Amino acid sequence: MTQQISIIGAGLAGSLLAIGLSQKGYEVAVYEKRPDMRTTDMSAGRSINLALSHRGFRALDAVGLQDTLLAHAIPMNGRCIHVLDEPPFLMPYSPRPHERIYSVSRGELNEILMTAAEDAGATIHFNCPCHGVNLETGDACIGESQKWISQDLLIGADGAPSAVRKTFEEEASFQCHQDLLEYGYKELCIPPLPDGSHQLEKEALHIWPRNDFMLIALPNLDGSFTCTLFLRYAGDQSFEHLDTEETVLAFFQEYFPDALELIPDLCTDFFQNPTGTLGTIRCYPWSLGKNTLLIGDAAHAIVPFYGQGMNCAFEDCRLFLEQIGSSLDNLDSILDNYQQERKPDADAIATLALDNFIEMRDSVANPQFALKRKLEQKLELAFPDVFTSKYCMVTFQD
Repeated sequence: MTQQISIIGAGLAGSLLAIGLSQKGYEVAVYEKRPDMRTTDMSAGRSINLALSHRGFRALDAVGLQDTLLAHAIPMNGRCIHVLDEPPFLMPYSPRPHERIYSVSRGELNEILMTAAEDAGATIHFNCPCHGVNLETGDACIGESQKWISQDLLIGADGAPSAVRKTFEEEASFQCHQDLLEYGYKELCIPPLPDGSHQLEKEALHIWPRNDFMLIALPNLDGSFTCTLFLRYAGDQSFEHLDTEETVLAFFQEYFPDALELIPDLCTDFFQNPTGTLGTIRCYPWSLGKNTLLIGDAAHAIVPFYGQGMNCAFEDCRLFLEQIGSSLDNLDSILDNYQQERKPDADAIATLALDNFIEMRDSVANPQFALKRKLEQKLELAFPDVFTSKYCMVTFQD
């Protein structure tokens, strides 16, 4: 009899996992609380563009999708740093030209993965939120009718606000720490030129570092850039004080004058788009009860400043697919081995992502930091068997 696996959440991790599990011969059902984004106009302003790098590509390659995704991505060779009153300059990510990260649209990537999951044999049920899990039986309460469903394995891939993790939190053996930053983010847009070309250097991640806050911009295939302003909620230089069009325009004129010229709908975007939250979730164990597992952001949400949230979730999927094989025999051992192997790495990238916020908003504007990066890259080329920079280990290796 074919073994049945249910996945809560048809986001990036849930969809990728559905592909891999279906390819292994499991009967896979995915339950997603939102409508089908391929047929519904989803609200804008809540998603940061994503940076796809080696760990993510390796997971995509494992299910045969690397080449497909490359056709929908823009290579970024380095950070283009915009310092006040100085010309922008490029800080390469790596001394090796083939080591680049790629800008991808979260929505477009998700649509591709959902379609590939269905093509592999998975069934996706939309408008079906999870209301809870009976950990003793492994059953999940699903949809508006709150129907209880049974399966051989239940996987919570429902992101940072995970309904599956909420059930875990009722167990005394479960530890969960959620730390919100005092910063939020606002999504803005630099449109393309009339001929469809980009207004800034296309193959770069643009950063406007301003010590305590920053603006970034990632390129899109249509010639636009998705911009994200990271700013404190309250205090000096915060969202709290940007409450009128005049204050927003004055703020950008003072700190991001070159970007202001490129964002014609600044005030409209600023006041229409929501202010997103940023936080880190560390929890354990990731597996509880008869057959239930957390994966991706549901298990370890991180801040986006290393560009590794999606890549980390995709790596989760690859490693879990390697653990699970083609049978759920010895499921307890599979789940325990997976979480013990993966937990230290998830904690590590969470810490690195927080540290990298300081680097992006402050350090990259320091000439001494630029010299340090040049020295690192010279050492990497001169002594490839001895020295690798932290950034390259995280981004271009696994």
